[in-house]
Amino acid sequence: MGHDVRVLVSTHGNRGVGRYVSALREVDEEQVAVVGGKGAHLGALSRIDGVRVPAGFCVTTHAFRRIMAEAPSAGDLLDRLSRLDADDREAVRTLSAEIRRSIEGAVLPDDVTTAIVRALRDLGERTACAVRSSATAEDLPTASFAGQQDSYLNVVGPAAVLQHVSRCWASLFTERAVTYRQRNGIDHREVQMAVVVQEMVFPQAAGVLFTADPVTSNRRVASVEASFGLGEALVSGLVSADAYRVRDDEIIGRTIAAKRLAVHALPTGGTREQAIAPERQEQPALTDAQVVRLVRLGRRIEAHFGRPQDIEWCLVDDDFEIVQSRPITTLFPVPEAGEAGNRVYVSVGHQQMMTDPMKPLGISVWQLTAMAPMHEAGGRLFVDATRALSSPTGRAGFLEMVGRSDPLVRDALQSVVDRGDFLPSLPDQGPAGPPGGGAPAPIETDPAIVTDLIERSQASIAALRRDIRTVSGPALFDFLLTAFEEHRRALGDPLSMQAIMAGMEATWWLNERLQAWLGERNAADTLTLSAPDNVTSEMGLALLDVADVIRPHPRVVAFLREAGDDDFLDGLVELPGGREARDAIQAYLDRYGMRCVGEIDITRPRWSERPGTLVPVILDNIRNLEPGAGKRRFEQGRRQAQQKQREVLERLRALPDGERKAAETERMIDRVRTFIGYREYPKYAIVSRYLVYKQALLAEAERLVRAGVLREKEDIFYLTFQELHDVVRTNGVDDRLIHRRKEAFRSYRALTPPRVLTSEGEGITGAYRRDDVPTGALVGLPVSGGIVEGRARVVLDLAEAHLEPGDILVTAYTDPSWSPLFVAIGGLVTEVGGLMTHGAVVAREYGLPALVGVENATRLIRDGQRIRLHATDGYVQILP
Repeated sequence: MGHDVRVLVSTHGNRGVGRYVSALREVDEEQVAVVGGKGAHLGALSRIDGVRVPAGFCVTTHAFRRIMAEAPSAGDLLDRLSRLDADDREAVRTLSAEIRRSIEGAVLPDDVTTAIVRALRDLGERTACAVRSSATAEDLPTASFAGQQDSYLNVVGPAAVLQHVSRCWASLFTERAVTYRQRNGIDHREVQMAVVVQEMVFPQAAGVLFTADPVTSNRRVASVEASFGLGEALVSGLVSADAYRVRDDEIIGRTIAAKRLAVHALPTGGTREQAIAPERQEQPALTDAQVVRLVRLGRRIEAHFGRPQDIEWCLVDDDFEIVQSRPITTLFPVPEAGEAGNRVYVSVGHQQMMTDPMKPLGISVWQLTAMAPMHEAGGRLFVDATRALSSPTGRAGFLEMVGRSDPLVRDALQSVVDRGDFLPSLPDQGPAGPPGGGAPAPIETDPAIVTDLIERSQASIAALRRDIRTVSGPALFDFLLTAFEEHRRALGDPLSMQAIMAGMEATWWLNERLQAWLGERNAADTLTLSAPDNVTSEMGLALLDVADVIRPHPRVVAFLREAGDDDFLDGLVELPGGREARDAIQAYLDRYGMRCVGEIDITRPRWSERPGTLVPVILDNIRNLEPGAGKRRFEQGRRQAQQKQREVLERLRALPDGERKAAETERMIDRVRTFIGYREYPKYAIVSRYLVYKQALLAEAERLVRAGVLREKEDIFYLTFQELHDVVRTNGVDDRLIHRRKEAFRSYRALTPPRVLTSEGEGITGAYRRDDVPTGALVGLPVSGGIVEGRARVVLDLAEAHLEPGDILVTAYTDPSWSPLFVAIGGLVTEVGGLMTHGAVVAREYGLPALVGVENATRLIRDGQRIRLHATDGYVQILP
C-alpha cells in the first residue's frame, strides 16, 4: 500500500494529531481503551524510576475506528464473522483474510496520516522503528493475548511505518486471533487496535524475564532467558536461550546454550538471521551480575503493576531497555493467608471431584456451610494444611489420612515437608484425627442407625422447605444464616461421622487383611457390590427404570431425540404414552433433581432447572440396555458379593487360625455392607438443601430485576452472600463489580488448580512412586478392580456423552451426577479422584473397573482409541 507522505503533510495542518497519536510518556494503565494493553503498559513503564523504555508514541484506537468505518464492507464482514462457529476453520480462515485485505487496502484518512508522520518527525524521520500491535484486550490482568497480533522490527521511513501500522490493524483479524476471541467469548467488535511505534534499539543481547517461575509458578523464583542480538530469535524459536533461575538475588539454576544464530537489524530496514562465530556460541549472553541486576529491575516493575510480569528486555551498552511487560496470566493465584509465614494449601475441589471454578456466590455459600475454614484462589477453594504438617505426630496422622484417599496429594505434601525449612516446627499435640474433630468412637453394626440418620436428614430438609416459604427480603438472609448453622450441625453429627468412618474403615480392613492372608487385592470392591442405602448408585439405576417407561412408546422416543430445550416435559403429554413418560421423568426429578455436574457450586444449573441434560442419558439407556436392566444389575451385584463372601470365608477357614480369621472377616463384611452406602448420603443432603437455598435467593433476584436493580437474575451469582444481602437491603448494586467478577471468572476457567499450593505460588502435583508398570502406561489410583479393554470415549461434558456398551469413559472428574452413565460403560478413567470419593464408591458398587488420578488423561488418550484398563494394578495402556 503506497502513501504519498509529502503531499499529505504539506496540505494538512495539525488536525487530528492529539486525537490519533499520543506520546508514550503521556499514557498510563488507565488509557487501555485508547492505546491498548501494550501501549498502556509501556507508558506506565516509562514512568517508573530507573526503568528505561525506548521513546515512541501510540497510534490510538480512534484511528483504528476511523479506518474500520471507512474500510469497504468491514461492518458486514464483522457481522458474518460473529456468526461463524470457531471450529469451522476454513470459514474462519477465509473470512478473516477478507477482513485483513479490506483493512490493508483502505486509504488512510489524511488527518490520521498527518498525525503519524508528525509524531515520527519527533523521533527522526529516518529513525529505525519497531511497530507493534496493541489491542485493547491485550496484556490485561486476566488475558494476555500474547502473540495474537503482529509486530514489525527495524521499520525505516514514514511510508514504511504507515504501511506497517495498517498491517498491525489488520492483524486483529488473523485466524489465530479470531479463533482465540471466539473460544473465549469475546465480541470481535469490542476489541479495538492501537499501534505502538518506538525507536528501534540494537542490543548486544535480548530476551525474556518472568518474575515468577513459569514452570512451578513460584513467585519468589524469577526466570531469565537470554540470547545474542534481537529477542526475535528467542521468541520465534530459532535459538536455544541461556536460562537462569534466580531467588533472593542468588542464581540457583544456570544453563548456557549453544547459540548458533542471532537476528540482527539491517541498515536499510528489516532483519536477518546471522551466524554466531563458533568461539562465541557457548559464551553466556549475560554476566551473572547482569542477570541479578535484570531480576531486580523486574521486581521493581512487578511491584508497580502489583502482579508477576512477563518482560521483554534488551541489553544496550550494559544497560537494560524494557520493550514490553505484560501480566503472566497462566499463574494460579495464591490464597490470601490469614496468618503470616509460609503456608501450604490443599485443594478442596480435588476432594469434592469438582475442579472447575466456582462463582462468588457458590464460593461464599460453601464457605458458610463447610466444617472447616476455606480460602479462595482462582475461583477454587483450599484448606490450609500448615498446622497439621508442622508437628511430627500430627503430620504423620494427616499424611496417612490423606494418602489413603489420594496418594498424589500425600506425595505433594511430603515433598514440601522434605524441604526441611519451609514449614514452621511446632511441638507435638497428640495424634491428628480427621477434619472436624477427633477420631469417632466405634458404633454397633446396626442397619437401624443408617435408617434413623436418613429419616432425621429428610425431616430437617422438609422443615427447611416449609419454613423458608414465608421469608423474603433482608429477613431471608438472617433465616439462611440460621439454616447454615443447622446445615453444619447435620454435617458434623457425631453419629453420622461414625457411620461414614465405619464403612471406610471396614473397607480398609478388608483390603489390607485379605491381601495379607489370601493375596487378594482390593477384595472389598466385590464385597461391596449392590450395598444397600447408596442414594447415588440408586440414582443411576432409577434412570434405567425411567427408560423402561419410555421405551415402548416410539413417538415419545422420537420426540426426545429432537427435544432442544428444557421445556420439553409439557410437550410430552400430547403424545401416546407421553403422560406416563412425563410422570416418570418428573418423579425422577422430584427425587434427584437437585443434582448436577459441579453441584458443590450453588450457582450451577440443577437437573430440575435443566431437565434436558438427562435426555441423552435416557436415550442411551433405551438404545443400549434391555428392559428391567436396573433390577437385574442390582441383583447381579448382590449375588456376586454373596459368592465372593462365601469364597473368601472358605479360603480363610483353610488357613492356620482360620476360624478366627473367617469370623472377623464375616463381621467386617457385614459392617461394610451396613455402612458403606451411607457414605453417599450426606452429599445428597447437602445438595438437597442447596436447591432450597438457591430457589429462595433466585426469587429475591427476580424481584431485583423487576425493580430495575439487576439486569438479569443470574447476576447474583457474581456477588458473595453478604454482598447480595446488602443489595437486597439497599436496592442498589455496583454494576462494575459484577462486570469485573464475570471477567475474572472467565479467566479462571483457563486455569488448572494444583492439588497442593504453597504461599509462594508453587503448585505441586505429586507423583506415583512406582516402577512396576509397563513402559508408556499411564499410572493412576485403582479404586475398583478389574481388567477391561474397549474404546475410549473422552467426555468433558455430561450432556455430550453418547456411549455404547463396553466403552471406557475417560473424563476429568466425575461427581454423583455422572453415576447414571456408569450403568452402560465398561470402565472409568478420571484425572481427579481418590479411594473414597463419590465416583470411586459408586464404581465399586456397580462392579465397574475404575482408575482415578490419571494426570492429563483427557489429553493423552484420544477419543476413539482402544485402551486396556488394568484397574486392579493401577494403570491404563493405549493399544496400537
